[in-house]
Amino acid sequence: MTPRFLLPAALLLPLAACSGSPAAAPSAAPTPPAVTVGGPGSACELPVTLGVADSWKPKAVSFAADDPFAELARRGPLTMACEIDAKPAGNIGFLRVWTGAGQDLRPALQAFIGTDVVSPQFTDVTIGGKPGVEVVYQSKSQLDDELEKERAFAVPTAEGMVAVVLDSFDDTEHEEMLPAYELAKSTLTVTG
Repeated sequence: MTPRFLLPAALLLPLAACSGSPAAAPSAAPTPPAVTVGGPGSACELPVTLGVADSWKPKAVSFAADDPFAELARRGPLTMACEIDAKPAGNIGFLRVWTGAGQDLRPALQAFIGTDVVSPQFTDVTIGGKPGVEVVYQSKSQLDDELEKERAFAVPTAEGMVAVVLDSFDDTEHEEMLPAYELAKSTLTVTG
């Protein structure tokens, strides 16, 4: 004998359809990043703002003109302005933000990556509503001469260009850090 409070499954399906409640709730809007950099008072003041992945730590980069290490912060026409450290999140690498004069993004990225890279692929992209350029390439590791994945994107601003670069330790770290790079790219807003 079936207890009175249990209904056969064949009756439950039509009742659920007539209940008036939606079959599935609409998906929630993406959660904005907890930390952004670039704005006034942030760790790095830039002509853009961008989201920082959870636990990553941003800090401004600057060198005195006579500092012997200043050259390490220059590549091609770009100068490092901000370093977002992945170590607190469990990775060794960084997202680095570079700035430079001018608006010629592709030549600037070409000069930035140099001529010793393998298979650079440049793509025109729209980032923060602005026409940008992204490059994906491989370069030799300074530790063991293995080829490693690298990527960067650049956008124009009224103050020149801004490039965001994923600097990982190896290919495994590159893949693990890629969501933080994509977060920076998808949340970037040109402010200057």
